[in-house]
Amino acid sequence: MRPDLADVRLADRIFAPHYAEAIPRRLARTTMLRAGRDPSSEMLATLADRDPFELLDVIGDDAWGVAPGPGLVGYIPISTLAP
Repeated sequence: MRPDLADVRLADRIFAPHYAEAIPRRLARTTMLRAGRDPSSEMLATLADRDPFELLDVIGDDAWGVAPGPGLVGYIPISTLAP
């Protein structure tokens, strides 16, 4: 969850001003899942080519969502998502 947005699957457990339903996607190439949008933010996990990614929001050139494999939430470059 972010202060402004949370996954709708959490609506029964947390309050957020807005909720989003995850859009299932796949990665087009290996990338790093980061804690923040800044490229120097903490690296949470390496996500491999074709890994699933549950997209919750797009901000500029970044996608925010859930990496189901490691069970982490973070940011990846939008360009790493398969069409």
